[in-house]
Amino acid sequence: MNILKLSWKYLISKPLNTGLNILLLALGLSVITVLILLQHQFESKLTKGAEGIDLVVGAKGSPLQLILSSVYHIDFPTGNIPLEEARRLSQNRLVKNAIPLGLGDNYQGFRIVGTNHDYLALYPHAFSEGRVWDKPYEVVLGSIVADKTSLSVGDTFIGSHGISAGSHDHDEHQYVVAGVLESGNNVLDNLVLTSIETVWFTHDEEEENDHNHDHDHNHDHDHNHDHDHDHEKTDVVVKSGLPESEEEREITTLLVQYRNPIAAVQLPRFINSRTSMQAASPAFEINRLFELLGIGVSLMQGLAIAIIIVAGLSIFIALYNAMKERKYDLAVMRTLGASKGLLFFHIILEGVILTGIGAVAGILMGHLFLSVLVNINEQGPISGISAWVWLPEEIFILLYALGVGILASIIPAWRAYQTDIAGQLT
Repeated sequence: MNILKLSWKYLISKPLNTGLNILLLALGLSVITVLILLQHQFESKLTKGAEGIDLVVGAKGSPLQLILSSVYHIDFPTGNIPLEEARRLSQNRLVKNAIPLGLGDNYQGFRIVGTNHDYLALYPHAFSEGRVWDKPYEVVLGSIVADKTSLSVGDTFIGSHGISAGSHDHDEHQYVVAGVLESGNNVLDNLVLTSIETVWFTHDEEEENDHNHDHDHNHDHDHNHDHDHDHEKTDVVVKSGLPESEEEREITTLLVQYRNPIAAVQLPRFINSRTSMQAASPAFEINRLFELLGIGVSLMQGLAIAIIIVAGLSIFIALYNAMKERKYDLAVMRTLGASKGLLFFHIILEGVILTGIGAVAGILMGHLFLSVLVNINEQGPISGISAWVWLPEEIFILLYALGVGILASIIPAWRAYQTDIAGQLT
């Protein structure tokens, strides 16, 4: 007697009931799968993204917004800070290194970040082609940027004002691709990197264009002046440290590395109380973010567990009601030589098959849903997250589902075990 085949035949004899039970269980398990995948990769991504950055210094505002915009590039900056004040801070005895960032432009939604070569050194990276930028208007593309825009070394493009796509273009000067990075599964993948001077000069030209537009009678003279000015600009770049400038320049933020452990205590307090800037610790703010996210994750997990419990009750009711119709069949099985234990196992097996299929379907649905979510949000907070990574925790999802199936079928299985042969057949 093939008990597995028999159990399967009973399940497919009622396709609507079986399908509904599988779907209900799969929905609950798919939610848990998505949460596990997001939590594991998102926390890993945030932790890796902040490595090597002890402190972020920027305009006063929300510390978390400052961290998200400057470290992970997933929020709007809090404002700008004076270059001179940032330079004085970088010369503080407690500062080992200070990396400037200039934000405010994008290309097709990918952020253009003005910085120096030290920023690249924060993350593991390698060039798939080309080299690092050497002068203004040369850029290095992250792997995802290069893939989505189909740009390669030597190509040119025009950036747009603002953090997100849809703003007006800076058509005064074109960027030139000097290099393309290999995928590093870090923030560099989604960025267009260039010198801090490029960001300044781009906005200088926009202001000059606006000024020239209002003074058309001086157009020829201004055009020649701008041409000479552009020639000077393309000959200067600072590869490390903060650039010198005779003009009153601004930067968006400063990424700081401590010289010693004492800096962690003294430097943030000094910046927040003695300067016009604010200091935010990535480690502290990200821990706070994890706590906030943890509340939402717990609520979603509670909802998923509730769905799974309902699915378990549905399976129990289906199997229990089926016993009323199958008493005669079970009695016949006993007369054909099936033991009480085999009947018990037969019903348990039905519950396990149901939940096993539901578990596999739920896990696959979770991965598929996350894949769609990531594709829709290519440049959002979950960009770079892989939907088809398989985690050890997913084995526990499968075991949990099988446990639900066993619990749901124990009482119906016990009723099958107690089948009275003589009573049923007479």
